Amino acid sequence: MSRSALVSNITAMLHDAGFVVSDRCVIRPKSFDLAARREDDLVLLKILGNIDAFDGATGAEMRRLGTYLDATPMVIGLRTRDEDLKPGVVYFRHGVPVLNPDTAMDLFVENVPPLIYAAPGGLYVSIDGDLLADERKERGWSLGQLASELGVSRRTVSKYEDGMNASIDVAIQLEELFDQPFSNPVEVMDGADEVHEAQPTPDDPEADPSDEHVVAVLTRAGYDVHPTMRAPFKAVSEDSDNDRRGRMHVLTGHSPFTRNAEKRARIMSSLGEVTRTRSIYFTEEQTKRDAVERTAIVSCEELAGIDDPEAVRELIRERTTEPAES
Repeated sequence: MSRSALVSNITAMLHDAGFVVSDRCVIRPKSFDLAARREDDLVLLKILGNIDAFDGATGAEMRRLGTYLDATPMVIGLRTRDEDLKPGVVYFRHGVPVLNPDTAMDLFVENVPPLIYAAPGGLYVSIDGDLLADERKERGWSLGQLASELGVSRRTVSKYEDGMNASIDVAIQLEELFDQPFSNPVEVMDGADEVHEAQPTPDDPEADPSDEHVVAVLTRAGYDVHPTMRAPFKAVSEDSDNDRRGRMHVLTGHSPFTRNAEKRARIMSSLGEVTRTRSIYFTEEQTKRDAVERTAIVSCEELAGIDDPEAVRELIRERTTEPAES
């Protein structure tokens, strides 16, 4: 299956699951392909045939964007170099959960989360330790007796009951012994932190030197500007003043106003609708355009002519479209 066909199939699946889906990000470089929202769940999706193409820099950017936009970064792919991705299993690449399309279908359409995750050494599940301890005691079994049944040490059983995850083989043995499952679902929409060692959010990259004058003006106006390296926008600018009419998040672009810039502004408009953010594009020259769809167009000359930081904030509020909450 071609990557384009795979993206189309995933988009259709998300629509069927009740998500609002952004336009595809067709500008390179790009850290993700689609943004999708269902109620309060926002997902940033990278879609790949071979997930080995997902590198560390892209993973770091997706994780940063997830923090800025309160979104879950996720990869949907078909295979690695060595094998096809298994259905019902969550993999990880550079701190980002990875699913195959069938697993994504179960999660998003059927609302059935996966139970298994891949980690060095094999496939594992998260055991409900409290339930296991209750069932063992109800049978009158000691830790040693259950350990003998499983072929593990007494200490290992104690760790299972304290919350240590188990191999899929042990999970199957437990289910057969007690005639019930003990596996907890993998909370993919929360980043699967309960089964994956949490990593700190990577630091912001340095702003492109050509963007420094825009960053400086926005910073003086009270925005925390988070530069990006591979997104279809140059930064996520966050209103750092919580007391002024509510907090704003603004997807921010900057370049001469070329055909490529107009395409970026359209993508930013679509992404803004889905991520519930405003979007603004700063151009190096005056243009006749006030906006591209819902992305405001403002020249750097106009921006530089405003000395009052509050006036910059008002300009952004007046020119940009307030995100819908639906």
